[in-house]
Amino acid sequence: MSTQVSSVTDLSGDIAGTYRRTQSSGHSIDPAVADADVATVLREGYIVLPDLLTADELADIRADVEPLLDHKGRNSFEGHTTQRVYSVLNKTRSCDRIAAHPRVLALLDRLLMPNYLLSMLQIINILPGESAQMLHTDDGFYPIPRPRAALSAGTIWAIDDFTATNGATEFLPGSHEWGMEVPENDSPARTPVVMKAGSCVFFLGTLWHGGGANTSTASRLAVTAQYCEPWLRTQEAFNLSTPGEIAATVNEDLRRMLGYSIHPPFVGQVNGMHPKRLLELDG
Repeated sequence: MSTQVSSVTDLSGDIAGTYRRTQSSGHSIDPAVADADVATVLREGYIVLPDLLTADELADIRADVEPLLDHKGRNSFEGHTTQRVYSVLNKTRSCDRIAAHPRVLALLDRLLMPNYLLSMLQIINILPGESAQMLHTDDGFYPIPRPRAALSAGTIWAIDDFTATNGATEFLPGSHEWGMEVPENDSPARTPVVMKAGSCVFFLGTLWHGGGANTSTASRLAVTAQYCEPWLRTQEAFNLSTPGEIAATVNEDLRRMLGYSIHPPFVGQVNGMHPKRLLELDG
């Protein structure tokens, strides 16, 4: 009798024996609310979630972030009049609540596979005079033909109010269902996401979008967190950029999304073991 299996997915169990997968904090969200959110996302490609941050939380983020805004973009995509901060987890804890907000995780729990990963956490400040960003999709660098299900999802959090003139992100509603067509950058379908500070827009990685032009006299500060399926390579190499001592102090949702988790049966292992054992060794 043959003992061969047709694929590794036929193997029973996985190496996550000691550290089993736990529920995300998205479980705390009313299922009816989360299901309605998902329905909107699947229909439009995005949803605005208002008033998720308090005035005090916004003040904390702004106080921590503003001293970091000392570099402008290096090309037209980043924006020559846009300030960006990468490797945010190494520089402030105030944005942790953005990366692991329960309302967002409730959506991700329904749209991606278990143990989905944080792909990028970035601060973006669009200054007056910046031109509109080229339209793009956030999972377009994964070379899998469209139309297809999104392999990633993202959020953009308004630390300042997003207005039609200060660089609010612009979406092409419904474009998440397109095939391989590419829109013109000046498409009249570009729709600015106008929202108050403390709100968040959640969108699929297949949705065409771009930052708007800032024709106002004020800057537009935002934080973006992006996520991907657990079997994909992330945009930021968190295993290199985020040391173990930080991973040991963040909450369980963030730790799991940083890659201290297993995609069954063994994707993400270290020396044949669950990556959380690295934190035991460091402790």
